[in-house]
Amino acid sequence: MIKKLYVSVSAEFDTDGKMRPSLIHLEDGRDVKIKKVKNAVRAASLKAGGQGVRFLCNIGKQDIYLFYEEPRWFIESYED
Repeated sequence: MIKKLYVSVSAEFDTDGKMRPSLIHLEDGRDVKIKKVKNAVRAASLKAGGQGVRFLCNIGKQDIYLFYEEPRWFIESYED
């Protein structure tokens, strides 16, 4: 089953006020650098539930969805 894994995120804002996440801070202390934000749209997480801004982020060799569900960030994670 897929669940929401809430994470801390560092984000940058451009002069138009657009938000761009740059770093994901995981609970275990690791930081994951977002190499590129490929897409940002208002959308729902069909796997974990919830709705907000969905960022398609490249974090190395893979792409992940990062959601901003005001006021928190989450990624989709498999339940233990």
